[in-house]
Amino acid sequence: MSGLFIRLFVLVAVFASIFLISQFVLTFVLGRRAETRAINRRLQLLRSGLSSEQVSSILRKDLLHRPGENSGPLERAYYRFQRMVRMAAIGAEPRTVLGICILAFAVLVSVILFLSWSATLPITGGVVELVVGVSAAIAFGIPLLFLSRKAEKRRKRMEEQFPVALDIFVRALRAGHPVASAIELLTNEMEDPLGSEMGLVSDEVSYGANLTDALSALAERWDLDDIRMFVVSLSLQSETGGNLAEILGNLANVIRERASMYMKVRALSSEGRMSGWMLTVLPVATFLSMFAVSPQFYLDVATTPMFIWGFAILIVMYFIGVYMIRRLIDLKV
Repeated sequence: MSGLFIRLFVLVAVFASIFLISQFVLTFVLGRRAETRAINRRLQLLRSGLSSEQVSSILRKDLLHRPGENSGPLERAYYRFQRMVRMAAIGAEPRTVLGICILAFAVLVSVILFLSWSATLPITGGVVELVVGVSAAIAFGIPLLFLSRKAEKRRKRMEEQFPVALDIFVRALRAGHPVASAIELLTNEMEDPLGSEMGLVSDEVSYGANLTDALSALAERWDLDDIRMFVVSLSLQSETGGNLAEILGNLANVIRERASMYMKVRALSSEGRMSGWMLTVLPVATFLSMFAVSPQFYLDVATTPMFIWGFAILIVMYFIGVYMIRRLIDLKV
C-alpha cells in the first residue's frame, strides 16, 4: 500500500512540476509577444537608434499619390493595387510584388507549354489560351486574394483602433494638452497600424504640414470614413470654434454606434457574403485542382476550335458574376 502511495505521489509531483513549468514558459512567451506587439513600428525604429528624420523618411517612402481626375482606368487600378499592398504591410514595394507576379506568370506559361510540347500535344490557340488562364490564376489570382484578405484584416484593425484613439485624444485635450501633443500621445500609446500612422501625421505637422491635410492623406491611404469625419470635425472647429473635446467625444460615440450597426448588418448578411466568397473562389479552386490532378481533362478538348470561344466567354461570364456578387454584398452603413 505504501509503495502504491509513493508511486501516486511521484506521478502527482511530476504532473504538477510539468504543469508549473509549462505555465511559466507560456506566461513568459505570451508576455514577450504582447510586449512586442504593443510597440508600433515607428517606436521600434526609434528604439533601434534611428533619428526621427530617418524614421519619417522610412515611413513616408510608401506614401501614395492619388491619381488625378483625368487619369485612365489602368492608372486608377494600379493606385488601388498600391494601396492594397501598402495596407497589407508585407514589406515589399508594389512594383516589386507586381514584377514577381509577372515573372511567375511568364515562367508558368513557358514551363506548361514546354511540358505540353514534350508530351507531343499540338500547341493550338485553345491550348495557349488554357495555359494562359491557368498561369494567370496561379500567378495573379492567388497572390491578389492573399493580399486582399491581409489588407482587409489590417483595415478592420484600424477601424477598431480609431474610437479608442479618439477617447485618448479627448482625454488629452481635457487634460490641457494641445492638439499636436495629443497626437504625439497617440503615437506612443497605440499599436500598429494606427500608432505608426499617427506618428507619420505628427512628423508631417512638425515639418510644417497642415494638420487637416495630413489627416486627410491618412484617411485617403486607408479609405476610412471615420477619419474623414474626424478631419471635418477639426476643420469646422478651427473655423467656427467650440469645445473640441466635446465634439470629438460625440464623434467617438457616433463611430461606435455606426460600428455596432455595421456588425449587425454583417451578421444578418453573413450567409450572402459567405455564398459570394464561395461562388468567387470555388470556380478558380476547382479549375486549378482539376488541372493539377488531371490536365488531360482540359487539354484533350483544348485542341478543338470551339474551345477558344467557349473558354473566353466562360472567363467573361465569371468576371461579370464576380462583379455582380460584389455589388450585392457590398453593404454601406
